[in-house]
Amino acid sequence: MSDALAWLGRGTLGWLRALGHAAFFFVDLLRFTPAALRRWPLVLAQIHLIGNHSLLIIAASGLAVGFVLALQMYYALVTYGAAESLGLVVNLALLRELGPVVTALLFAGRAGTSLTAEIGLMKAGEQLAAMELMAVDPRARVLAPRFLGGIVSMPILALVFSTVGILGAYVLAVLLIGVDAGNFWSIMQNRVDVWRDLGNGIVKSMVFGVICSFVALYQGYEAQPTPAGVSAATTRSVVIASLAVLGMDFILTALMFSTP
Repeated sequence: MSDALAWLGRGTLGWLRALGHAAFFFVDLLRFTPAALRRWPLVLAQIHLIGNHSLLIIAASGLAVGFVLALQMYYALVTYGAAESLGLVVNLALLRELGPVVTALLFAGRAGTSLTAEIGLMKAGEQLAAMELMAVDPRARVLAPRFLGGIVSMPILALVFSTVGILGAYVLAVLLIGVDAGNFWSIMQNRVDVWRDLGNGIVKSMVFGVICSFVALYQGYEAQPTPAGVSAATTRSVVIASLAVLGMDFILTALMFSTP
């Protein structure tokens, strides 16, 4: 019994120590972010690398989700004679929930792993140590522009995902199934609120951008400078970022949409 308690205590202390270290790293990253705003060429380059290179998988996933969502919702709504509400249901589902969340998960799997591997390889190649020897803080020069680029890219990618998903739902529902196009768009325009639905979705995606970018950069910066260490850090980055996004999504949804 005493051995189990000792093991539990060591595990808890180790977890709290790691959490505190990550919190200090996050504070340092926020402290260096304003300086990155003055280095727009670096930030724009990261937005291109992070956002533009993720555009294909985001658009393809949004189109597939729009097709499947429209098909499933049509079969459910037509049973109750509410097929004219298909456009509204698809729009709200994409803008409020699926757009930000699925984009964040894809971002963690594609751009997050790329960031973790890049920073981990720079550490393994002693490039970060060389910057420190030249009195250049790598967190300000390397990490902060990437952090800011991830935060800016995520809402744009989420909007692309939702837009392509809505267009995909329109193609399937109106052109293939035969839902009235006027009903599809008119009820959507009347019932979707720009600030409550679209605005909250953008806020969600920005929060997810902070989470995914921070986790990816932290795991890369703290990775063991070996091939196995970088590989393990990349795996941890995807797992931790995905779980954090899902947990934060529940909290944000409860705060944003708890009142009618």
